[in-house]
Amino acid sequence: MEDNRIILLARQMGELIQQENCYKRLEAARIASDEDAELQKLFNEFNDSRMTLNEETMKKDRDQDKIQEYNNKIREIYSVIMNNEHMVEYNQAKTELDQLLDRVNAIINQSAQGEDPQTTDLRASCHGECSGCAGCG
Repeated sequence: MEDNRIILLARQMGELIQQENCYKRLEAARIASDEDAELQKLFNEFNDSRMTLNEETMKKDRDQDKIQEYNNKIREIYSVIMNNEHMVEYNQAKTELDQLLDRVNAIINQSAQGEDPQTTDLRASCHGECSGCAGCG
């Protein structure tokens, strides 16, 4: 199937996005996170604790004290994960990239609704996800 001009431009835009600093930072943080043995250990511990919690909550004779203990452990692990330098950088870069993509999507969607592509932009109240929106304006 032959790509039309819009698809070709979207592919070029994809290439430009991958040249943005926020994308490069996100990729570097992802790689650093993947290579961080302590962080990976914490992810495994977090997932194991969630499974243990789920198993306890599914029991007919579940122990509320154990459930609370597992919940506390999960919160502690999550806090350590989210304060890890690689995760902090990852989340900051992801937020920046998401904001860029939200802006691009808003311009495309609003242009498709007849707005001037040269002047339309992400509005302060717009989050770029239009499925539940009554419309921009």
